[in-house]
Amino acid sequence: MIITLPYLSVIHAFGVALVGGGAWPKPGEISLSHRGILFLDEFPEFPRVVLENLRQPIEDGVISVSRASGTLSFPAKFVLVAAMNPCPCGYLSDADRNCSCLPAQVINYQKKISGPLIDRIDLHVEVPKVKFEKLADDNTAEPSDSIRQRVESARTVQKNRFVDCEIITNAEMSSRQTKQFCAIDQKTVELLKQAVNQLGLSARSYFRILKLARTIADLSAEESIKLEHVAEALQYRPKVE
Repeated sequence: MIITLPYLSVIHAFGVALVGGGAWPKPGEISLSHRGILFLDEFPEFPRVVLENLRQPIEDGVISVSRASGTLSFPAKFVLVAAMNPCPCGYLSDADRNCSCLPAQVINYQKKISGPLIDRIDLHVEVPKVKFEKLADDNTAEPSDSIRQRVESARTVQKNRFVDCEIITNAEMSSRQTKQFCAIDQKTVELLKQAVNQLGLSARSYFRILKLARTIADLSAEESIKLEHVAEALQYRPKVE
């Protein structure tokens, strides 16, 4: 019996282990991280074919492994955490050091991750370099215990919300369920409409934004999704170059 949710960290040199395989299909790291966290560092350095294999499990929560002996599907509902540099040298947009990459190098590096895969990642966060003053600052951030309590409360809310459904989290909602549980007022509808039209967001992005906004509201102990929750969810979409 598993009593601790899995956390798996995979480096690009062993990327083929993500999918699984063998003479008879066996689960890889993607499936072994079911209901846990899968961390991939140096994201663009993974082989393109390996990265594309993430699309099915992110979307459907399962991964199919095919071999001559047959095809098996393994459960694969996980939280993907991926880290990458902004460019090959790592200093693009750095305030203190100049990037040594040519524009074409930056474009080719970032294009290693396909648009459909990027579209399936809900939160895109740029992490700036931490200056010494911040490291030496004695002011404490929100304690981990406090954050844990908020997450557990939000999880309880979601569990109660979906008591009559075959899901347990907002991320698992279908399009129909998203419309049912993610109602927004007209002002918020207009904001989302403007974002979809101006940013050229896909239908997938639209529903993912609503589900993320629902989660942000849950973490804030808000019963209804408000405009600021959708606005925050929009900020996590990838920047359009």
